[in-house]
Amino acid sequence: MTIRNLDKAFAPTSVALIGATPRPGSVGAKVLANLHSAGFKGPIWTVNPKYPSIDGERCFPSIKDLPDAPDLAIIATPPEAVPGLIGELGEKGTRAAVVLTAGIEEGNGLMQAMLDAARPYTLRIIGPNCFGIFLPHIGLNASFSHISPRPGRLALLSQSGAIASSIIDWAGNHAIGFSKIITLGNMGDVDVGDCLNQLATDRDTTAILMYLETVPHGRKFMSAARAASRAKPIVVVKAGRHAAAAKAALTHTGAISGADAVADAAFRRAGLLRVGQIEQLFDAAETLTRLKPTKSRRVAIVTNGGGVGVLAVDQLMDEGGVLAELSPETIEELDKVMPPTWSRTNPMDLIGDAPPERYVAATEAALADPNVDALLVLNCPTALSSADGAAEAVISTVKADRARHPYPKPVLTCWLGGETVMKARERLRAAGVATFLSPSDAIRSVGYLTDWHKAQALLMRTPPSLPEDFTWDAERARAVMVKAAEEGRSVLTEPEAKEVLAAFGIPIVKTVIARTIEEVEETSRELLRDHKAVVVKLLSAEITHKSDVGGVVLNLSTPEEAVNAVRIITKRVERSRPDAHIEGFTVQPMIRRTAAHELIVGIGNDPLFGPTIVFGAGGTAVEVIADSATGLPPLDRNLARDLIEQTRISRLLDGYRDIPPADMNALELSLIRLSQMAVDLPSITSLDINPLLASSDGVVALDARVAFDPKQVHKSGPNRDMAIRPYPSGWDSTADLASGASVILRPLMPTDVHLYPEFLGRLSPEDIRMRFLAPLKTLPEEMVARLTQIDYARDMAFVALDPESGELLGVSRLAADPDHVEAEYAVTVRSDMKGRGIGWLLMKQIIEYAAADGIERLYGVILPENHTMLSMCRELGFVAVSSPEADGLRHVVIHLEAPASEEEAEASVGSQRPRLIPS
Repeated sequence: MTIRNLDKAFAPTSVALIGATPRPGSVGAKVLANLHSAGFKGPIWTVNPKYPSIDGERCFPSIKDLPDAPDLAIIATPPEAVPGLIGELGEKGTRAAVVLTAGIEEGNGLMQAMLDAARPYTLRIIGPNCFGIFLPHIGLNASFSHISPRPGRLALLSQSGAIASSIIDWAGNHAIGFSKIITLGNMGDVDVGDCLNQLATDRDTTAILMYLETVPHGRKFMSAARAASRAKPIVVVKAGRHAAAAKAALTHTGAISGADAVADAAFRRAGLLRVGQIEQLFDAAETLTRLKPTKSRRVAIVTNGGGVGVLAVDQLMDEGGVLAELSPETIEELDKVMPPTWSRTNPMDLIGDAPPERYVAATEAALADPNVDALLVLNCPTALSSADGAAEAVISTVKADRARHPYPKPVLTCWLGGETVMKARERLRAAGVATFLSPSDAIRSVGYLTDWHKAQALLMRTPPSLPEDFTWDAERARAVMVKAAEEGRSVLTEPEAKEVLAAFGIPIVKTVIARTIEEVEETSRELLRDHKAVVVKLLSAEITHKSDVGGVVLNLSTPEEAVNAVRIITKRVERSRPDAHIEGFTVQPMIRRTAAHELIVGIGNDPLFGPTIVFGAGGTAVEVIADSATGLPPLDRNLARDLIEQTRISRLLDGYRDIPPADMNALELSLIRLSQMAVDLPSITSLDINPLLASSDGVVALDARVAFDPKQVHKSGPNRDMAIRPYPSGWDSTADLASGASVILRPLMPTDVHLYPEFLGRLSPEDIRMRFLAPLKTLPEEMVARLTQIDYARDMAFVALDPESGELLGVSRLAADPDHVEAEYAVTVRSDMKGRGIGWLLMKQIIEYAAADGIERLYGVILPENHTMLSMCRELGFVAVSSPEADGLRHVVIHLEAPASEEEAEASVGSQRPRLIPS
């Protein structure tokens, strides 16, 4: 389940408290007091067989005695009673409940019993072990909090009730309000992904804050987070960054937290803003509540203290901001009103005796300067100026600027000091002006305003196309692992691992297996004819990290040295691993490349987000150097380059002094090929290439290790454990038109964005109106990017292409709801290609895909004058339906036969050869 019945929890019209009590100090008494005091307009019923009435109002002995089914039930009872109460609520007709009760766990069977009781009624459960929920816009406080939040535009999702309580307390002192606060507790049913799906389209919410300790259902979370972050900024604090904290989170929530580097990669891929501390979450709340995000961060600073202005500039540079260069007109204007000793530059030092008038003049000038994107106003208390007066000056200027401009520039303030400036801060907050305790907090918050736009821009980038010869052979690689599995092994030998790499086009060094000393001698003699030296390595299925036992000897220049290396390795193994069986040795050329870099690349598996791709500095000291980055597959060239640039070694790869840059094109493609392995070979549990040698001459894998699950070895892609659904495979085809011409039908790729300008240019204004239900002269660049950057987990599009020119002739698409039950379709055919059957082919393709993907209903919204589409829909089996929101439009729907299971649906939408196209 995702958002089904969540409206009953997020917008209830009636509430029942199960476990209400008048006993002072109890949870039931506090929740009831909060329900009555927050201003909820609907009926509030109480249930407890011990009391005929509470606070003068009737208390019902059981759920079945309630006068009606409450939209939302709040449960505060002993844990053993909860499963039965959930069943009674479902039978009564309730479809949402908040379970405050702790002690409902997997280990004692109560969690599963509770979920089993809810399932027949699709009753949604928030909790258990949660603090409650707050819906300030409708006056609902269904919690045991000591304070009620005020209404606002900020939503908060928190796994911790204590964290939520702290934020509510802080927000009360900062005049910040909330649209919704949902404490998730142990997330037995409703989880963070469900809530993000609900909040993505919530009109009362403009930004979302999250405190998380774990992320269940990685793919659902990623799909929901990517959809929500495109609509509004999301800031997240994720606890458990270190092993000890992750262990503490496990005891707190009863759920694993996964590797922090992977969570960080997931947040980055979804376009979320991650902060490290709760204090930073407070600052984000202050910023996103008061101000709108902005694309750039050229900052002007106004201050009455030169020293604090200099510190602010340092912080700005540390945070990656830009110190705005004031225009000559701004300086000239301020020269007229400022004392001769003012700074005449940015920061604008107004001098310690600055009266309110100087603040007004500087603030107005900065806001009018076209070189300024954001303004930071600082005030230091002095005996020669009034902190309150300066605050009023800024407030009046900001109000006037907001009245003049629909999108005013953000103004952030910091009045330094303690009791002297408290009233000034209160005035600023009351006026809706963002204010912070320190310049560093304020500067950091400028980043919150710009980072969301930056994250969205990264999501919208069009990746460069892959080379035409970018091919691989997944079946060849799978056969290697099948053979190893039949021999009872779960780890490939080095030669086998290299064969898997070669099947996916990753360059490898020639490796020859030698079973005896004589074979080592002969093999090394042959290799030394073409190379100056060779390497001898141990071959043992029981020892995968050969260097740990001294199983690698380098730079051997004669066959005799190679033979001696065998004897040395054998003695080392006998001493350190006498139980291990030596199958032989491998001999390979000693690769020498001038100024080459040793790297490590690989595939890992996270319990929450599935397969991961790792890149970093390699060699035998890889753990000590600890310079690596993690990403989620599938990767494209942009994402591969981003992964590389997150590491320190990337600066060396760019070249320095007389060292030429490494071949970044070859390195990117190697990462993409690894990503394709993660898609195609679900049985891989871990893979390391260490070292991958990178230089200006390209890349080559010198050593590799592959571990796999023998039980999964026969499975082909796409990998169902991936957090991001890869490009749907098996849906490319060529179709013939009635005219005898043919078209290529295939799923849309992000690189298809370059086809859109000509396609849109050849659509008539009337066809554009028919498609977008409104007259548009052109489509904004951002809209075109969104049309091609789709999430295959909930969206799909097919393109019809001319097989000769490659031109885009038509597009069909669907967008599914978060429950993946219903989807809306749309079809567009180029105006000069209409009437040839292209639209019919695209419609049949999207219907077939929707059915294979488990969509139950496909519907469309059509203008009544679009007779061609209405006629085609009738022929394809759509029926017209009435809709109160139709507003003169025609709604059509077709019911589809869904696959029997999620596994069947997954197999249907992807088959023979998944292509590596990230969504």
